[in-house]
Amino acid sequence: MVFRRKITETLRQWKERDKAECALLIDGARRVGKSFIVEQFAKAEFPGYAVINFKYAGSDVKETFAEYLARPDEFFRRLFLVLGIAPLPRGGLLVFDEVQAFPRAREAIKPLVADGRYHYVETGSLLSIRRNVEGILVPSEERHVNMYPMDFGEFLRAEGADGLMDEIREAFARRESLGPLHRRAMDLFRAWTVVGGMPQAVAKWVSTRDLAAVDRTKRDILALYRADIAKHAGSQAPKVQAMWDAIPAQLSRHEKRYNLADLGENARMREYEEPAFWLKDSGACNFCYNATEPNLGLALSADHATFKCYLGDTGLLVSHAFDESELASEQIHRRLLAGDLSVNEGMVTENAVAQLLAASGRKLYFYSRNDPSDRKERIEIDFLVAKSKLARKNNVSPVEVKSGKRVRHASLDKFRAKFSDWLAEPFLFHEGDVRETAGLKCLPLYMAAAL
Repeated sequence: MVFRRKITETLRQWKERDKAECALLIDGARRVGKSFIVEQFAKAEFPGYAVINFKYAGSDVKETFAEYLARPDEFFRRLFLVLGIAPLPRGGLLVFDEVQAFPRAREAIKPLVADGRYHYVETGSLLSIRRNVEGILVPSEERHVNMYPMDFGEFLRAEGADGLMDEIREAFARRESLGPLHRRAMDLFRAWTVVGGMPQAVAKWVSTRDLAAVDRTKRDILALYRADIAKHAGSQAPKVQAMWDAIPAQLSRHEKRYNLADLGENARMREYEEPAFWLKDSGACNFCYNATEPNLGLALSADHATFKCYLGDTGLLVSHAFDESELASEQIHRRLLAGDLSVNEGMVTENAVAQLLAASGRKLYFYSRNDPSDRKERIEIDFLVAKSKLARKNNVSPVEVKSGKRVRHASLDKFRAKFSDWLAEPFLFHEGDVRETAGLKCLPLYMAAAL
């Protein structure tokens, strides 16, 4: 099953403007569809292409890079011979798949781009961890982009509801209800949070509507992630695994900040800094940091020791969190799909909004302050979002996410009063339709996709 993905437009822009100047490196978690989408693009857009998967490439391929790169004519002649394919026509595309398995190929991008006869796209995961960059010079002729699981708009296309996202954007721009389309949009949003955006899970859902089969697909991916931790995290694997296993419990709390003390009485950030980086670099998790000043340059006030850790895909979170028997898991999936609030939906809806913000290219920040002596200073804001067009002031919007239709916004009210000179429009997303309460517009959850 072929899905239309947003990153195809990024690939097309690179081909039209920059392919002669740099390679495109597509980074992302395992199973988000990097290899598939690049090969589909190569078939449609280039006079010829070849894929080298360095995870399975033999020593003859690697020796060709090591011994002949300085002589381009000889390099390409030998490369096509060992690959067992005909030489590509000039202007063709070479895809370096799973490039993290052979970092020397990344370093080769500089002379290969300079040679000019072919163009290059690289795909990989865990591209920044020490073992995958050690001993190489990362080329400046490499443009790095991230690929994410399917966001809500991509899920709508897969469901055959292409035009609904346009309607949602227009309604969001007007801060008005979708009217009779609200219920359908909410049902599809719930389906996306339960199924998630991993292409295999979405394909299973679209073709079968079988939640048990979807859950099995997601659990296969979770098992792959666990195997990756054991295989690639080295001496840090036990700590990475401990952090990974604790994510659902951490997100199920009212305050979703990650508490390292839950992993061990003496657990400290200095011991878990590298495991946290591993999870972030894998693309499996989205880290959200506490910005102590909600003003321009959120990164400048970010406290990296105070963070929330969301799963990169909300559907995977559902299967990771509700790890009961297969029958119980399917029942939980159905209750979430139906909007049954007896299930802990708070972590699911907040994770979904984090996924949407990350997929739009935003770094994630929140605001948290807890002063036991002053109730006015106890404030927790789920997300802080900077405006795309900056002004002299009022550049950051606070974003609150509620899993039910009843909305309380005491923290948001205190936050707005405290930082009124710095803040742009506040957003509160909830299960219900558009409504106004105490001068605050409450918007349906699916409109978070329009931020």
